[in-house]
Amino acid sequence: MEKFDREMARGDLYALFAKIADSGDFEKLLEDLCTYTEVEQLAQRLLCAKLLLKGYTYNRIIEITDISSATLSRVSRCLRHGSGGYREVLSKYSADGVAEGELLEDGADGEGEGRDD
Repeated sequence: MEKFDREMARGDLYALFAKIADSGDFEKLLEDLCTYTEVEQLAQRLLCAKLLLKGYTYNRIIEITDISSATLSRVSRCLRHGSGGYREVLSKYSADGVAEGELLEDGADGEGEGRDD
């Protein structure tokens, strides 16, 4: 048997994800692939990215999501210097039509991504 090729396996995973059109199927797969906590953390990071793009401050996001400041900082860094995945995927596929600079009705204070702590 050949040795495990991590890069090929990741590519296969990404290709499989891209083919899943039904959210119920995707949910079942994530439940099998990840622990409950891992799925919750993914969802929390995605929500934080949405809130950062909508102009929420770090303090407000931490208050809403209970995310650690270190993880929030990582999400913010990915938004600014990452591959563009959060921005691209949220703008294309988010149910609430997230657009940069757009404000939510509840709590966005227009202070942007800056830390206020």
